[in-house]
Amino acid sequence: MVSFIFFIWFLVLLGAIIGAMRGWAKELLVFWSGILGIFIILVLESYVEVVQTLITDPASQFWMRAAIMTLMAIFGYETPRIRYLASATRREYLHDSLLGLFIGGLNGWLFFGSIWAYLHQVNYLIGKSDIYSKLFIPPAAGTDIGDSVLALLNRMPPQIGMFNAPGIYLILAVVSVTIVILLV
Repeated sequence: MVSFIFFIWFLVLLGAIIGAMRGWAKELLVFWSGILGIFIILVLESYVEVVQTLITDPASQFWMRAAIMTLMAIFGYETPRIRYLASATRREYLHDSLLGLFIGGLNGWLFFGSIWAYLHQVNYLIGKSDIYSKLFIPPAAGTDIGDSVLALLNRMPPQIGMFNAPGIYLILAVVSVTIVILLV
């Protein structure tokens, strides 16, 4: 059995390796799509009444959040094939790959950490069957492993205060302006 801590850090490392191969500019677009995904979830759950009334049980809430983050990751990694952007996103130097490594790791933390935090917020209840309830064991507070898992969960994107309103609006604006300045 693999612990969530190892699994999350493995996925962050995998994101960093992918980022080093793709370069910083493409990874910046993926980071923007992750921030946009968290923003969409926040807006849907806070302001769209249809979502608030239809998505009431924990399993559907988790699956909606996970689907939005997954779709945003897919769309973020499918960078457009525009010639102007292709020349701007070329990797020619070592610092392009190193910056891509950092932003790729950040993307791994953003996407996989968000999904894990959303899973924890619904107490690992992702289905109505007993099979799902036995797949994940929530961390128990008061134990060494449980306390370290809970401390790590408090550092995941949806749990950090700046990823809630109004902080997410500022983050989205800063990343959008950065993309416009650097890539367009």
